[in-house]
Amino acid sequence: MTEFTGYDSETGEGQVVAILKEGVAADAAEAGEVVEVVLNKTPFYGEGGGQAGDKGGFVWTNGEGRVLDTKKHADLFVHTVQVAQGAALTVGAVVTATVEPGSRPTTRANHSAAHPLHAALKNVLGPHVAQKGQMVDAERMRFDFSHNAPLTDEEIARLEDEVNAVIRQNLPTTTQLMNPEAAIEAGAVALFGEKYGDEVRVLTLGHALSGDGAYSVELCGGTHVARTGDIALFKIVSEGGVAAGVRRIEALTGDAARRFLLEQANVARSLAQAFKIQTADVPARVGGSERRTQGAGEAGSRPEEAAGPGRRRRRQCGPGRDQRRHPDRPRSGRRGRQGPARRGGGLQEADRLGRRRPGRRHRRQGGHHRRRDAGHGGQGQCGRPGPRRRHRHGRQGAGGKPDFAQGGAPDGSKAEAGLEAVRVALKG
Repeated sequence: MTEFTGYDSETGEGQVVAILKEGVAADAAEAGEVVEVVLNKTPFYGEGGGQAGDKGGFVWTNGEGRVLDTKKHADLFVHTVQVAQGAALTVGAVVTATVEPGSRPTTRANHSAAHPLHAALKNVLGPHVAQKGQMVDAERMRFDFSHNAPLTDEEIARLEDEVNAVIRQNLPTTTQLMNPEAAIEAGAVALFGEKYGDEVRVLTLGHALSGDGAYSVELCGGTHVARTGDIALFKIVSEGGVAAGVRRIEALTGDAARRFLLEQANVARSLAQAFKIQTADVPARVGGSERRTQGAGEAGSRPEEAAGPGRRRRRQCGPGRDQRRHPDRPRSGRRGRQGPARRGGGLQEADRLGRRRPGRRHRRQGGHHRRRDAGHGGQGQCGRPGPRRRHRHGRQGAGGKPDFAQGGAPDGSKAEAGLEAVRVALKG
């Protein structure tokens, strides 16, 4: 059995009662070896009750080692030790054990904050909340609990408000030793996964925010702050689901929480400077930019809609349904070119054959015209009619690109001759 002296101290002496190498008992451990060491008493907390095991160092006559981890097995505290230098560590040696400087205070604060958080969850979400697991160490606190929905921003804010209100009370924490049954009958809450012996520690933190009584009373064998004010500050940094009906909160306390808030403030200040606005206006500005970006992305993914109302994607040049129509059949939905040239009857018929208004792109494909022009002196391009048809139209040239035809016929008296040339060309 190992006596734990770490509730009141972070350093102390203990005698080596066992050394294990890969699970096999040994009499000594040389420099460079990693072994498991059991002392008769230790200030190192063994992992249990959701609190991580302590790290630190051992010093003995002419030798020293690093404690990499500490775990609790029944009544024994087992230290994982790397013998660093000097004389071998032997069974029976007396060592001075010292917990890693600075880690115990933050671990105590993180563990102590878990208790008012549990009470706050019941107050904010309802009595159905039950602890489903936790892990606290010198870095942060992780708390799992039963709940069937993500927490809202308002609920998270209420949790933080309650826990920080208890912290500001700066009341002494009290610990009583009781048997488990009597403690639970007195209202203490048993923690998830904890195994209790004949005697348990009952931890009380804070005063109820409304009414009489304590804010939090729970069974816990971990290390805790002397006063609620020692936690200093509580900040939730994440919340999410880890299993069906189980949520997880991760939080920071003390200086780690202060640094986190400072980093967030620096980000907000940088954005305010970039946007040239007040810091308080950053969320609205960022939200508006995100909505505009999403809207542009959605419009860009639908070319026909992005082009605007009434606009359709341009078809590629090539034989299509419209070009297979009879040449004398008017194309539905197409109007001819506007202007004085429409006074001639021949041009009215030309309109029916598919001439376009100014500025409208010709939608026919060049491949069809190339086949027709090739046998009638044409150049084989959509926008360049052959010389025979230019002659019949009054030698007016055509313009455009190989896949974009346009032209004119200023001499109305020759419209019939030009139209007949088109018919002949289309008939092949």
